[in-house]
Amino acid sequence: MEEAAIREPRVTLRYFDGCPNWGTAYQRLNEALAETGFDELTVALELVETPEEAERLRFAGSPTILLDGDDAFAGDTTEGFGLSCRVYRTPDGPEGSPTKEQLGEVLAAHLDGQETS
Repeated sequence: MEEAAIREPRVTLRYFDGCPNWGTAYQRLNEALAETGFDELTVALELVETPEEAERLRFAGSPTILLDGDDAFAGDTTEGFGLSCRVYRTPDGPEGSPTKEQLGEVLAAHLDGQETS
């Protein structure tokens, strides 16, 4: 039996230019990757430009963090899809980005046991 091909997990930050929070999320995401030992992974930035594209992509707001195409914080989404800033529940109250600790938790849970190339 052949071994399954090893593939690198995909980490994507989806955003739109009108939201200032994506830069903070990008920085925290890279820091969380480094702290969880996955600093060799590259965060792909994906710009969403139109309301139609946001609807098609089921874009829950900026920033959205995707792990292998799945919204890492889908359970926090109560709004529809579109070009809006997203609000995350954090220990300190609502923020425009998950905390570094929250990102580390979802990264560890998702990436634990996965091989990277």
